[in-house]
Amino acid sequence: QVHLVESGGGLVQAGGSLRLSCASSGPSLATYAMAWFRQAPGREREFVSAISQAGGSTVYADSVKGRFTISRDNSKNTLYLQMNSLEPEDTAVYYCAGGRYLGVELRTAKEEYNFWGQGTQVTGSS
Repeated sequence: QVHLVESGGGLVQAGGSLRLSCASSGPSLATYAMAWFRQAPGREREFVSAISQAGGSTVYADSVKGRFTISRDNSKNTLYLQMNSLEPEDTAVYYCAGGRYLGVELRTAKEEYNFWGQGTQVTGSS
């Protein structure tokens, strides 16, 4: 069973940067598409970014495009999210997730992802 653990969250001033990590100590993540989602208080969990199994394909939500970068290191069984130019609107709990779906196109719906981490808090202050 895959167990994901996020880290790297924290409080950062507007315009600052953070890098989130998501590691698995269990089975290899290399066969799964991976994604980041976030959930702000009182709001639905929303898609942030996804990456294909080998890392050659990525997709981003419009709200983070050009500021966030998703990457993965399958040799370390770890997923990353580099967040630059953070804004107060980025404040949320960030979750990593893995999907067993097949196909070329990356999925953005949370229902397509089968296992999740516990989340890490990111707070952007103004």
